Amino acid sequence: MDRSRVALGEWGEAKVARHYEAAGYDVLDRNWRVRGGEIDLVLGRGDEIVFCEVKTRSSGRYGHGVEAVGIRKQQFLRRTAVTWLDAHDRRGRLRFDVAAVTRGRVEVIEAAF
Repeated sequence: MDRSRVALGEWGEAKVARHYEAAGYDVLDRNWRVRGGEIDLVLGRGDEIVFCEVKTRSSGRYGHGVEAVGIRKQQFLRRTAVTWLDAHDRRGRLRFDVAAVTRGRVEVIEAAF
């Protein structure tokens, strides 16, 4: 993968993490990897645990980042969330968000799926 794309993705994830922290969330994990993929951000506030997929784009040329989170990605994130919960012995109200960062602007869709 092109290093500039990796850097853009890391920058977007950091920007989204700061967005959540400003809203009172704690970052519980970043880029948690399992076979087949990763969870970009795991956040917590009270008894709520949020699994967030982050899509960063330098422009809207290839569509909105949210559009890139299809049914297969959603299914993967749900399965991976269960694995994360078991690995960390955590329980709580779960939410799956999708965050899109385009030209530095953060847009979070809470409870996206």
